[in-house]
Amino acid sequence: MRVALALGSGGARGYAHIGVINELHERGHEIVGVAGSSMGALVGGLEAAGKLGEFTGWANSLTQRAVLRLLDPSLTSAGVLRAEKILDAVREIVGDITIEELPVPYTSVATDLITGKAVWMQRGPVDDAIRASIAIPGLITPHVLDGRLLADGGILDPIPMAPIAAVVADVTLAVSLSGDDPDSRRDEHDARPSGEWLNRMWRTRSSLLDSKAARSLLETQTGRAMLGRFMTGDDEPVQDEDVAVPAVPKLGSFEVMNRVIDIAQSALARHTLAAYPPDLLIEVPRTVCRSLDFHRSAEVIEIGQELAATGLDTLEARNSRS
Repeated sequence: MRVALALGSGGARGYAHIGVINELHERGHEIVGVAGSSMGALVGGLEAAGKLGEFTGWANSLTQRAVLRLLDPSLTSAGVLRAEKILDAVREIVGDITIEELPVPYTSVATDLITGKAVWMQRGPVDDAIRASIAIPGLITPHVLDGRLLADGGILDPIPMAPIAAVVADVTLAVSLSGDDPDSRRDEHDARPSGEWLNRMWRTRSSLLDSKAARSLLETQTGRAMLGRFMTGDDEPVQDEDVAVPAVPKLGSFEVMNRVIDIAQSALARHTLAAYPPDLLIEVPRTVCRSLDFHRSAEVIEIGQELAATGLDTLEARNSRS
């Protein structure tokens, strides 16, 4: 089949896009168009340039400490993380190539922070298109390009279906990184969070890195201040001594911001999918990893490939019956 891909935003969960693409290639399907927001723009751009395999090998080599160095923390820029070192690595892999030169039509979606409008980047350097789309609000510094202040495409278009609407394809496939956790089920008569859900929410103090890595690496005043902004100060759930009530997770500032973004993007994605329903929607649960767990590529890629295999089996069976 000829497949047009819409790859959604969601930080490190975007490694699942690689698994989806791997499964498509293994089944002999041809990717004839790709659009992406945020991490979807990064993976999509590398796939369109034929460099995704090289990027995957590099990503699989990353440790948690290496990721922190690449994110390049800063308290003086317009984002806590400059992330230019990551982009340097991407530029080295993708090379000096423009979108017009790509063998596969590619659209990177960014958000113009001044006009408040989505921007489809379909011309110009691939690395600029990727850099603009991955600028997570408040976290990664916005990108100035052609007089525009550009940030994460997922702000307005977390699953960019519209750019692939004109692509001549047999199948449109969308990958959402905001799926519900299949293991977090609640009793229909009890609106309180389950114990398992709570454990996932408060079992870590930081969504950036573990404390051992922090102690060994962040030994500067700037580093300690940056880490402190994302920590709650107390890992233990609040308990009432007299009444047995479920604990409420205490979230750090980054966790709160990240959850708000997830909720907003999930709502926007539903509207997009209603307007441009794909032939196949693959939903990656939000709980597969945290947004900055870029050291967990191998396991997230595997999850993406497993979900793609299940979805494609269903789609191919449906097509064979018709």
